Amino acid sequence: MTAHIVEYIRYRIPSERSAEFLSAYTRAAVPLAAAPQCIDYELTRCEEDFEHFVLRITWTSSKDHLEGFRRSELFRDFFEEIRPYVENIEEMRHYTPTTVRGTGASTPTLYAWAGGEESFERLTEIFYEKVPKDDLLAPLFEGLPVEHAQHVAQWLGEVFGGPAAYSQEHGGHSQMVGKHLGKGITEPQRRRWVNLMQDAADDAGLPTDAEFRSAFLAYVEWGTRLAVYFSGPDADRPAEQPVPLWNWGAAPPYQP
Repeated sequence: MTAHIVEYIRYRIPSERSAEFLSAYTRAAVPLAAAPQCIDYELTRCEEDFEHFVLRITWTSSKDHLEGFRRSELFRDFFEEIRPYVENIEEMRHYTPTTVRGTGASTPTLYAWAGGEESFERLTEIFYEKVPKDDLLAPLFEGLPVEHAQHVAQWLGEVFGGPAAYSQEHGGHSQMVGKHLGKGITEPQRRRWVNLMQDAADDAGLPTDAEFRSAFLAYVEWGTRLAVYFSGPDADRPAEQPVPLWNWGAAPPYQP
């Protein structure tokens, strides 16, 4: 996976042209959304000064943007709509996301909703009590250190919005992925892991509302499928990346 980049284009549009500017971008958004290099986009307007607009576009990479989209017919269709406003651009640059990120307190994190550290420790404790009794998973987890359940609790807690304990003590995403290299995890084992984790969530008393459980299961599916891939014979450890952060109904941006 390669890190995505974010492009910001800042416009100053005279008030008398703002309506036609918004109409033009409504049309331009059609080819932009169809571009395989585009992850998402958003046009915002300054609340203090209505003449200022900022377009944010997340691209799969700067190369994909400049050498892929810019050379495509979709770009020509896009540019045809926004051409009259190029002279109004005040800034157009690419930015690389950093590890400084998070969510505010207006909506509780999945970590807080689940009950925090105690709930995730209870979850992994119950899960790893089930594993040795399971015919498919027992061989895969044979010989695990006693602190493994605690480390997985830290990982899941951080993924769902809790303290960055795993990152601080053990590393980022690459470190976790590296633990699966060469394991040869099968699809039946992956599915059994998913099912046991759901059973453990029930036994641990995690929230059962549809919103939480759908987000919880979405991560479990995403994470276990990555584990299967990186446990295969041809997988290499990925470049260092931060721990993925999961939220209500949202996954990390798609990266090919």
